[in-house]
Amino acid sequence: MKISDSRLTPTFELESVELSLGGGPIVGIDEAGRGPWAGPVVAAAVILDPDSIPSGIADSKALDADVREVLYQRIQSSALAYGIAVADAERIDRDNILNATLWAMVEATKQLTVVPRLALVDGNKLPRLPFPARAIVKGDAKCLSIAAASILAKVTRDRIMIALARECPGYGFERHKGYGTPEHKDAIARLGVTAYHRRSFKPVQLALGII
Repeated sequence: MKISDSRLTPTFELESVELSLGGGPIVGIDEAGRGPWAGPVVAAAVILDPDSIPSGIADSKALDADVREVLYQRIQSSALAYGIAVADAERIDRDNILNATLWAMVEATKQLTVVPRLALVDGNKLPRLPFPARAIVKGDAKCLSIAAASILAKVTRDRIMIALARECPGYGFERHKGYGTPEHKDAIARLGVTAYHRRSFKPVQLALGII
């Protein structure tokens, strides 16, 4: 499988240490879509089976789209448990992007069929979970469980944005996935703001004349 940046090689080392010290299960948690101007933020939680980890797992941003799709299926088929949750633009505007992201992370863990002993969470902020958790900066490039969660979150969000492209033609959601590209900026200028745009984000507020 092609990985665009060979430096990004997450391992199962941290999970292995934790499993040997305190047992499991251990869940990795990550999100996709904090930065875009439109669409939801998606969080995923994955408990990998130490005896059945698909090869090729890496930070979703370092993988080609077709590779992510393959790994998405393999992770879901082999994981001990996983959950995916979506926070829409309305929630993002109401709660702010950080709180919406943390909410989605909690919701993703609620879908797990087993209760983790420990959560490894990408970033430097922790959601309020009913079990211990550790924040790991750039965890999706270091930790296989978090990288697996990043793939589930990214593929889910990309599929949502492709569906929104059919509902809202002309914006190019299927290409830029809601991020602030020149194409997206031009589309907003021509077509206006959709219900899926984040009105709490400055570029959207500028387009609406709020600021």
